[in-house]
Amino acid sequence: MTTQGIEGIVIETRNYGATAAFWLSLGFDKVVETDHGSGQFVHPSGGPYVFVVEQHDRDLAVQPVVRVPDAAAFTPTRPLEFVQPFTAQHWGVLQALVHDPDGRPVSLEAADPNAPADHHG
Repeated sequence: MTTQGIEGIVIETRNYGATAAFWLSLGFDKVVETDHGSGQFVHPSGGPYVFVVEQHDRDLAVQPVVRVPDAAAFTPTRPLEFVQPFTAQHWGVLQALVHDPDGRPVSLEAADPNAPADHHG
């Protein structure tokens, strides 16, 4: 089993408020906002979500989030460079981090069957 395509994009920023205002001005709706400088935006007409996170400790990155239907059954058609194996995250997913051939990060996310129902996105 491979993937179900790009589900979202993580965009790191130095100024969450300014970046959130930018996405809102493009017609996106804020559906989640955390108390630590991050939030998720979706467009009313569909498409991948945008998750904005404030980052000050390193160079900024943009990272696609690819949906995996089942982490245990995931079998890519070629070997991948795993930076992190599928690991439970606080937002209710199992996340693996891989590098593309140019070293860019790609997040693979599957539902965590052990996540509590009240987790936040």
